[in-house]
Amino acid sequence: ISALLGFCLNGLTIISFRKIKELRTPSNLLVLSIALADCGICINAFIAAFSSFLRYWPYGSNGCQIHGFHNGCQIHGFQGFLTALASISSSAAVAWDRYHHYCTRSKLQWSTAIAMMVFAWLFAAFWSVMPLLGWGEYDYEPLRTCCTLDYSKGDRNYITFLFALSIFNFMIPGFIMLTAYQSIHQKFKKSGHYKFNTGLPLKTLVICWGPYCLLCFYAAVENVMFISPKYRMVLHFPINKYCVSIAKTVPTVDAFVYALGNENYRGGIWQFLTGQKIEKAEVDNKTK
Repeated sequence: ISALLGFCLNGLTIISFRKIKELRTPSNLLVLSIALADCGICINAFIAAFSSFLRYWPYGSNGCQIHGFHNGCQIHGFQGFLTALASISSSAAVAWDRYHHYCTRSKLQWSTAIAMMVFAWLFAAFWSVMPLLGWGEYDYEPLRTCCTLDYSKGDRNYITFLFALSIFNFMIPGFIMLTAYQSIHQKFKKSGHYKFNTGLPLKTLVICWGPYCLLCFYAAVENVMFISPKYRMVLHFPINKYCVSIAKTVPTVDAFVYALGNENYRGGIWQFLTGQKIEKAEVDNKTK
C-alpha cells in the first residue's frame, strides 16, 4: 500500500512537471529528481512485497548460495541502494537551492540544476556499484524475501564500506540540510513570513533512514546474528513513538514534503488535474 501510494504521488509529480510548462524550472528539476528516485524505491518495494507474499525469493532462487549470490538478488540490492542514495542526495541539492533562493537571492540556472541532478545520480551509482565490485556485499535480508547490504558479517570489508557510505551519503547530506534550513529559518524569522516548515525535510531524513543506519552501525561493532530474523526486520520500523515513518514510506513522505508541500508545485499539480490555470501571484516569492 505504501509503495502504491508513493508511486502514484511521485508519478503525478513527474507527469505534472512534463505537462505543465510553468513547473519546468531549474529548481523544480531537483524536485523531479527526488520524485524519480522515489519511484525507483517504490518499484524496489513492489518486488519485495511480492516476494513477501510468496514467502520466498522467486527471481532465480536456485542460483543463490552461501558464497555466491544470484544476479537477481544483487540487481535488486543495487537498484534499491541507487534510488535511495539518489533520493537523499537530491534532497540535499534542494536544500542548497532553497538556501540560495531565500538567503542570497541567487536564481538557479538550468546548467547548474542539470549538473547537480547528474552528479546526485552518478554519486549514488558509484556507491551502489561498490558492493558489486567487492567493497561491501548485497545479500538476502533476514527473511530472505528481498536483498540489501549484507550487515550480518560485520567484517573489515563491511565496516570500511559502511563508515564511508554513511559519511558521504548520510552525514554530509544531513549537514548540508541542517545548515541550509537553519539559515532559511533565521531569514524567515527576521521577515516574519514563513514560506514552509524548515525543520520537516531534515526530520524526514533522520526519522525515515535513521533506524536503518543505527542497526547497520550496530552490526559494525556487535554480532547481530543472535537477534531473531523477525526482530532484525524491525529495522524498517520506527524505534520510538516519535518515529512515525519507516524507510519504505520515504516516497510518500517526500511527495508531501517536496511536491505537495511546495505552493508552486502544488498549483501545477492542481492545474494538471483540473485544467485550472496557475496564478503567478506570490508563488515562491523571495523573502523581503
